[in-house]
Amino acid sequence: SLRDTVPRGDCETVCPNTPCFSEVAYSQSTGQKEQLSRCLQRGIRRVQDLCKVLQLPTVFEETAVSYVQRALQHPSFHLVSLEKKELLGGCCVFVTCRQHNWPLTMGTICSLLYAKQELFASVYLSLQKELELSVPALSLADLVKTHLNSFRLFQHAADIPAPFVENKEKVVARTMQIVELASETWLVTGRHPVPIVTAAAFLSWQSLQPATRLACTLARFCKLARVDLPPPAHLRLKELLEILLRMASQLAWLRVFNLDKKTVVKHIGDLLQHRIFLLKSAFCPEDEEEQQCAAAPGEASPGSAAGAVQGGGCPSAGKRRPLLPPCLVNPRKRLRTAAPSASDSAVTGEEPISDGEIEQYLRGPEEIRAFRKAQACAAAPSTLPTPCLATCCI
Repeated sequence: SLRDTVPRGDCETVCPNTPCFSEVAYSQSTGQKEQLSRCLQRGIRRVQDLCKVLQLPTVFEETAVSYVQRALQHPSFHLVSLEKKELLGGCCVFVTCRQHNWPLTMGTICSLLYAKQELFASVYLSLQKELELSVPALSLADLVKTHLNSFRLFQHAADIPAPFVENKEKVVARTMQIVELASETWLVTGRHPVPIVTAAAFLSWQSLQPATRLACTLARFCKLARVDLPPPAHLRLKELLEILLRMASQLAWLRVFNLDKKTVVKHIGDLLQHRIFLLKSAFCPEDEEEQQCAAAPGEASPGSAAGAVQGGGCPSAGKRRPLLPPCLVNPRKRLRTAAPSASDSAVTGEEPISDGEIEQYLRGPEEIRAFRKAQACAAAPSTLPTPCLATCCI
């Protein structure tokens, strides 16, 4: 036939009107091998959408797409749930931003994907482990700048009062100082940084124009800035104000004022300017505290202000307490066990025997010798006199 005699490449030349009948595989004719799976297509599309929303450079998008392709082709992610597969794209974008030193929080990705932070964190750790990715930590300075970029109080708008608009550079600089103060006083250790940054931004914003902003609450501040209010932010704000009040008690020109948690905001600039000296004056180390309590247990420290918060260990009023983490200053209360009732304390004879009771039944040295003697008598009764056998058995 013509197909058998004519070379494959010359079919159209010899017989242009006759189609070439050379066998072609189905996958080669349709490009099936080049097609991506539906799951991989959705993952790539999700990564591209996240990069567009976050306005990331093209290099970031290419890196994140390569990570999601590697992850979805990895055997460890073949049998995971659909919810976790949908979070893989967000984890790849998060890893890419961290590797390029682009400040991005996990909460931002979770809010865009409507995902739970616990589930996102588990997928992120699995991705980092399986693909052996090196992810640098995010510094507080980068986090402060990134978090404050989403605030709407730095430009005039119709729904924002004019006295509430503030210069962005001033707020960022003072927020950085307050966050550094929180880091030096153990308020950052082991905690989520976003609530602390939110509380610090609120204090810095208030202190720049305290006359018109002291009446504004933290909830209203976040509402005007159009940022979420983390639930622990109120507690972090309270702890920061307590630190500032203790520092203010060490300044001579502030002792004449009756400062509280609202009025101390007016003097945040002075407190931050002298924060190294004030921290050393307001808080004393544990060894110094013990020496003061041992030397004069009934006297207060000369540098402390009246009404300052008392620490544990020394009952003197107004003394300085050591600078400790909040978990040690205010430990969690343990649950008390209920007292046993009369019916529970009654002896029934079915109680388990404790180790101490078992030790009471152990024989002493004399009993052990007599028991061994009786065992010897029972083993060879013919070789021993009858009185001895009776005595040993008794």
